[in-house]
Amino acid sequence: MKNIILRHMNLQDLELYFELTKPTRKYHDFNGPYYKKGTEEDLMTKIIELKKSISNGQFDDNSLVIADKETNTLIGEVSWYWKSKETHWLEIGIVIFNENYWGYGIGYKALELWITKLFKDKKEILRIGLSTWSGNERMIRLAEKLGFLREATYRNARIVNGEYFDSVSYGILRDEWN
Repeated sequence: MKNIILRHMNLQDLELYFELTKPTRKYHDFNGPYYKKGTEEDLMTKIIELKKSISNGQFDDNSLVIADKETNTLIGEVSWYWKSKETHWLEIGIVIFNENYWGYGIGYKALELWITKLFKDKKEILRIGLSTWSGNERMIRLAEKLGFLREATYRNARIVNGEYFDSVSYGILRDEWN
């Protein structure tokens, strides 16, 4: 397994980020393929916004870049969003943009670091959720390997290439993580 770090995106990442997140990249086949894909023009707009934010020292605390520890090269991204702020329930996500890094345990290590950080930084959080679709077998195995329990299955809730798949939700509690 490659050594990785989680860090904020920087200006040097933006050119590679643009290349790695183009609509033609393979990860889009697994990361929410039931949602409409953005265009390269949409991506360029996002890059311009990111450049402005980074230049102004504004960083999104809802996501961090996964980078190779030795080269500092961008590999992917971890993120979180509130599922229910009122009940302190957040959902996490991960994307390994560069398929050359798939199959090396990077997703496991990145989520392990991310979950530990979230539970450490957000004392009010008692649970973390993770959702995917039944066609994303790698993500399902990753969730289970990390100790997440399957809590819900929404049958035939996702359409990918004209075929129906289930949406599956996993969860882990703070005391289960520790």
